[in-house]
Amino acid sequence: MVLQPKDIKDALRTVNVPGSNENIVDLDMVQEIRIEGKKVSFTLVVQRSNDPNNTIIKSQCVQTLLRTFGKDIDIAGNISTRSVHDMERPILPGVQNIIAVASGKGGVGKSTVAVNLAISLANTGASVGLIDADIFGPSIPIMFGEKDGRPTGEKVGNRDMIIPLEKYGVKILSIGFFVNPEDALVWRGPMASNALKQLIVDTLWGPLDYLLIDLPPGTSDIHLTLMQTVPVTGAVIVTTPQDVALADVIKGVNMFRGKSVDVPVLGLIENMAWFTPAELPENKYYIFGKEGGKRMAERLGIPFLGEIPIVQSIREGGDEGVPASTKPGTVTCEAFNAVCQNVIDVIAERNQNLDPTKKIKVERK
Repeated sequence: MVLQPKDIKDALRTVNVPGSNENIVDLDMVQEIRIEGKKVSFTLVVQRSNDPNNTIIKSQCVQTLLRTFGKDIDIAGNISTRSVHDMERPILPGVQNIIAVASGKGGVGKSTVAVNLAISLANTGASVGLIDADIFGPSIPIMFGEKDGRPTGEKVGNRDMIIPLEKYGVKILSIGFFVNPEDALVWRGPMASNALKQLIVDTLWGPLDYLLIDLPPGTSDIHLTLMQTVPVTGAVIVTTPQDVALADVIKGVNMFRGKSVDVPVLGLIENMAWFTPAELPENKYYIFGKEGGKRMAERLGIPFLGEIPIVQSIREGGDEGVPASTKPGTVTCEAFNAVCQNVIDVIAERNQNLDPTKKIKVERK
């Protein structure tokens, strides 16, 4: 039998913390498992390095593994301990909520929704950041009217940190600020993933109530990189009413709900819900179908966060760098404000009823 890290974890699930009914694997105390032939080693992450229970737990681990895999296994003396205080500091400690804005397919106005939602959140008095994680097609610089914007840097200790731009009360960062807008980005997956990591961890975001991440459409390495880098509070899915878009919503929702990901889906936003011509502001034409997003949300058992109409001024505002949410009193601004309030409510409910999300663990095989 060739031992795998999963085998070691399965065996150690029978080892509980003294005085507790919780086992050391579910508490994420067993890390950095290494297997070299019959030799097995791992790190036991503990609360305090001087806790007398540490010795008891290590002894129980040795006995359990010997009993499970036989006396030939080399484990005695190969279990190290490390206090949680000695581990790496949390990424983005000042950010209260990290919200992924995603879509099952392109062309549904996901970035438009992300931009206007960020501004609407800022208009409530919240501190807000927005990362353009659509590495291959960054659009945030255009939508904020910052095509020529260039973030500055600052030395913090031994690290060179990025200072994000700020506009309409939102701190913004995009790979588009660092490349020629006319250049095509031909990057392999790891290059794009590393770029996203830098935008997240090498930036001085400061305290934020909300950090929105505008993800590429579909499901990709970028999505996994995000969830391996930071604990995502929840995901908002953007769709349009027609069946071809709604079919892809299921894939996006299932990705976040997957057992290895387990990121709460906060709800569904239906963009381009109806068309209202400027000369007939009271008229609604459901050119892509009616309430498809609402029905899909009910089918999937997730909140329906609201509808955004397709109005010429939304497109113009995005192209001109003056998003709809900057124009109070308009139909589009009010629509985004209504969605924004629903998002605030579901985040508050999520945080009250669910434990904080954990980063995805990358298992070494």
